[in-house]
Amino acid sequence: MRAGVIRNPKSHRNRRNMAWAAAPEGTLFAKPKTKEALAEALAGFAGEGVDTLVIDGGDGTVRDVLTRLPAAFGERRPRLAVVPSGKTNVLAEDLGVPADWTVEAALQRALEPGRPRASRPCVEVVRRDGSERRRGFIFGTGAYVRATRLAQSAHRMGAFGTASVALTLAASVVQSMAGRSDRGWRAGEGMRLALGGGGPTDGARFLVIASTLETLPLGLKPFGPVRPGLKALAIEAPPRRLVAALPPLWTGAQPAWLEDAGYVRRDGDLEVDFQGEYVLDGEAYRAGALTVRQGPVMEFVT
Repeated sequence: MRAGVIRNPKSHRNRRNMAWAAAPEGTLFAKPKTKEALAEALAGFAGEGVDTLVIDGGDGTVRDVLTRLPAAFGERRPRLAVVPSGKTNVLAEDLGVPADWTVEAALQRALEPGRPRASRPCVEVVRRDGSERRRGFIFGTGAYVRATRLAQSAHRMGAFGTASVALTLAASVVQSMAGRSDRGWRAGEGMRLALGGGGPTDGARFLVIASTLETLPLGLKPFGPVRPGLKALAIEAPPRRLVAALPPLWTGAQPAWLEDAGYVRRDGDLEVDFQGEYVLDGEAYRAGALTVRQGPVMEFVT
């Protein structure tokens, strides 16, 4: 095994502990402070033949690494391990990685014969003019963008991980039920949207979210029953019967009235075109004409 470790020095847990791990001989380490430095570090790792890459950071660090892997490694994808040291670590939770996992433990596990592994395809968000491609695991628009801003406020108050998700969800529900239907959260985003290979439709959407993860914090099942692959939920704006819809969105149930009320679940790629912002793994980006598709399968040491 030839291992490399990318540590985000700005990640929540790493700000308090920057000591390097004990590691197998020949392990490469980098703690890039900018995205340009991250690209250089990954290119260096690829040149040294790294085949196991430990990502020591949160969901945003994973997104930045996955986005830059193709330029550094081409079609040769290294095995990955995630050490959950960020403010949010939803991918690590989905993979069953313990919250106190360390770089040392990840490297040791990667060396073990018959090591446990998990595979997840990533989400690719591609601008249709070819100018950008990003990779992550959770894409969202509309209320999801606003909820992400609430989560950042929760982080500033000292709430992280599941506690942050719970506070954000509660505040989002309150915001979504309050106010007028033609402004704020309830008004949604006007967009052209095609789900799961269907034809495009125009209209306002309260929320569009898509992910390849199989489990989400607090047991949420917005896409229905647990299953692999890219799954999406689109909710028309303003949201109707929201109080009645919350239980099936939490448990994955599919009552007969749900889709008629504007809560549409589909598997497969999305085509979305709107002027606003979308969020990919915690960071907001300018929207436009986008394809959201299932990306390559990543192998994780767990």
